[in-house]
Amino acid sequence: MDQNQLYYKRISTDLQIPAAQVAATAQLLAEGGTVPFISRYRKEATGSLDEVQVAAIRDQLAVLAELEKRRQAIMESLATRDLLTPELQAGLQGAAELATLEDLYLPYRLKRKTRALMAMEKGLEPLARAIFAGRDQGVDVAAFIDPEKGVATEDEALAGARDIMAEWISEDAPTRARLRRLFAEKAVIHSTVVKKNEEAGAKFRDYFDWREEARKAPGHRLLAMFRGEDEKVLRLALRPDEESALAILNRQYLPPGKFREQVALAVADSYKRLLGPSLENELRASLKERADREAIQVFADNLRQLLLAPPLGRKRVMALDPGFRTGAKLVCLDSQGKLVDTATIYPTHGAGQQQAAAKTVKELCHRHQIEAIAIGNGTAGRETEDFVRTLGLEPTILITLVNESGASIYSASEVARREFPDHDLTVRGAVSIGRRLQDPLAELVKLDPKSIGVGQYQHDVNQAELKKGLEDVVVSCVNSVGVEVNSASTELLAYVSGLGPVLGANIVAYRDEHGPFGGRKELLKVPRLGTRAFEQCAGFLRIHDADNPLDDSAVHPERYATVTQMAADLGCTVRELISSQGLRERIDLKRYVAETRGLPTLQDILAELAKPGRDPRREFTVFAFAAGVNSMDDLVVEMRLPGIVTNVTRFGAFVDIGVHQDGLVHISQLADRYVKDPAEVVNVGQQVMARVLEVDKQRKRISLSLRDGGLKRES
Repeated sequence: MDQNQLYYKRISTDLQIPAAQVAATAQLLAEGGTVPFISRYRKEATGSLDEVQVAAIRDQLAVLAELEKRRQAIMESLATRDLLTPELQAGLQGAAELATLEDLYLPYRLKRKTRALMAMEKGLEPLARAIFAGRDQGVDVAAFIDPEKGVATEDEALAGARDIMAEWISEDAPTRARLRRLFAEKAVIHSTVVKKNEEAGAKFRDYFDWREEARKAPGHRLLAMFRGEDEKVLRLALRPDEESALAILNRQYLPPGKFREQVALAVADSYKRLLGPSLENELRASLKERADREAIQVFADNLRQLLLAPPLGRKRVMALDPGFRTGAKLVCLDSQGKLVDTATIYPTHGAGQQQAAAKTVKELCHRHQIEAIAIGNGTAGRETEDFVRTLGLEPTILITLVNESGASIYSASEVARREFPDHDLTVRGAVSIGRRLQDPLAELVKLDPKSIGVGQYQHDVNQAELKKGLEDVVVSCVNSVGVEVNSASTELLAYVSGLGPVLGANIVAYRDEHGPFGGRKELLKVPRLGTRAFEQCAGFLRIHDADNPLDDSAVHPERYATVTQMAADLGCTVRELISSQGLRERIDLKRYVAETRGLPTLQDILAELAKPGRDPRREFTVFAFAAGVNSMDDLVVEMRLPGIVTNVTRFGAFVDIGVHQDGLVHISQLADRYVKDPAEVVNVGQQVMARVLEVDKQRKRISLSLRDGGLKRES
């Protein structure tokens, strides 16, 4: 069995996916297939693996590739130094984990001058070997006294021998493996406060004297303690009971006879000075990695909900970016999100300014036939919303607050400057607010996901892994919704399967020069967009009002002939087949099964013909905060208020109730039953009815509950 087959078998075991499906997926990935393309259009090859499974295989392959890279580097280093014996090579080749690989390499690693090496230079290795082997006879410690080498007494000779034995023990691969298991299963994380920083680190008060089993510690608590340690507020220790560790070592190493005590001292020294700190660092890294994965998953889940928030759709929108001192920047957008007008109004100033603001809003609503008004939910948002609602506008005009997190970052970005070179930051921010109402996904992809504000300890986790995890979510969301190629921005197109920033920009440039695309095949005229990229992207791009109705669907061009044959067999056109449920019900899918076209693909095609280009996002629903509750001063304990979930963490959820400070619903207050994971019952963007439990104005904290029916207002 070659190396790849071994890897496929291992991934199969880890992910509980048949090895043949793993191998097929690996082959498609190696050929340049993207996760969305493989999971959507290569179901026959993969056995209908979904995006999560395909991505997991991709990630496992990457981990194993790194393992193999490290294995080869170690073997080359050993071979160069003539240290690679057949036995060692076999051990390295059989190492299935990075830790095992490093354990085997540890005795041969080039290292600084250790106490053991210095003792060996003094000629004490033979003494150490004799003692370590438990030989009582023929061992004369006095024979190793040599003042010229720095060994003046028998005690110094024995101390040097102990240093050598301690290093041998710490570098023994089976020993490390046994103790590693003990650390993983029995280590306790103990957090204590650094007294001189106690007052400054009050936010870490819960961890000033905290103990718990490391393997059971939830990720958010681990990250909190690690942050406290980084800020020099906390000290952390991650060790199992020392007696348990020493018992394992003593059982393995203590010989009978007169040198038993010397070996016992070497064992204790090895654990305290070498093994313990080394394995504690390993455990720390392992726990951090686990906590990072949990936090990144929470962030990814929240981001997915935010990106897939219901779009208002192609409506003419007025958007307001509120402010007290500087007034509210107002913009009007057409149904495609194009900026058509701007103004500045002062709805929170005196009566004269309010009258002028009212006149401006009414005139612009009439001039541009506005269908919805989006108001940023930041500073002065509630006050501006109250003002707009008093204007007596047409009842058909929808008025709603929009989450403006990250809008200021967008407004100062290169993307915004490129879109609106002649407008300032305030106009760009207002445009972003309006477009978020029209299509959250299309607008939010212009931002670094980390700036959207739905993460948990996002600055503490591995930034490369966070970036990768969030990009996967954006790619998944963009491709699951599909992209209208004649109106999409470069940033949105960049996330389409097989494209990227360069081809996305080329598509926009071609569209600007030649006009709207008339069909998918025309994409092949775009510079650098070859047949391979076309294969990957075509099914995810939509062209409204194309001559071929399939160009506005998720049916891949490689399957157009199949649909055409279906229509011909029924004596109708493709357009008639799409519009008639009766005709579709007459299709016998088994007639169209071929070697590379199985029932999964045919069933997808039939579902797509029923609703071509369907949007998987929920229908937009109007939401309004409670009237008259605009700040924390308006809150009263036991008050019930409508709210929107803004962030979900492992310990609960944050809810915006319209007072410029999100309230926390602790996990124990999420439902009338036990909740293990908050994501089981709430998601970002969900509308809820929250009950006020506590208001701490000094610390700006609000405690809320969703128990007693608080989850009835689901969006």
